[in-house]
Amino acid sequence: MYSTCSLPITSHSSAIAAPALSLAARSFSSSNGSGAFPFSLRLHFTGEISDKRPSAKTWTGIPSIEAKAKTRSESRAARHERVRKKVHGTPERPRMCVFRSNKHLYVQVIDDTKMHTLAAASTMQKPVIEEIDFSSGPTIEVAKKVGEAIAKSCLEKGITQVAFDRGGYPYHGRVQALADAAREHGLLF
Repeated sequence: MYSTCSLPITSHSSAIAAPALSLAARSFSSSNGSGAFPFSLRLHFTGEISDKRPSAKTWTGIPSIEAKAKTRSESRAARHERVRKKVHGTPERPRMCVFRSNKHLYVQVIDDTKMHTLAAASTMQKPVIEEIDFSSGPTIEVAKKVGEAIAKSCLEKGITQVAFDRGGYPYHGRVQALADAAREHGLLF
């Protein structure tokens, strides 16, 4: 049920419900056609407004705020932020970060103390493109070649251990294939 404009306020015995209702009434008092706001606001109630004290199980009379559903990319970014709080790259053990787009796959080895990229590989580099057919996009075979390329690049620069940062992506498919190929070619996770 949606209610627009003004709300009736009665004396409530509840110390919890009364401030919420009076606050709702104040925020809607100027949207009842007085001309203060050029728009009308709606408030969604989960229950009825009553003089009864709300029980511990149900909060009747208190407006609910429903959260907007996150998109897949927003959820991935949130997971990546949570992982980044735990995974840090050092000069001895830099962070190997994966980014996956619809067309390409990118991986970097980063020293977070100096904020430097030590090595990088992607499906856009010529050695990877020349070795495999890339016409069907970034498949698991392509991810294995990128993992092999990053392992060779790291070993040439003397990097043997890395901390794997999956970038908020689930550890399966292309991300897992890249990590397994890098391990097979000498990198330690």
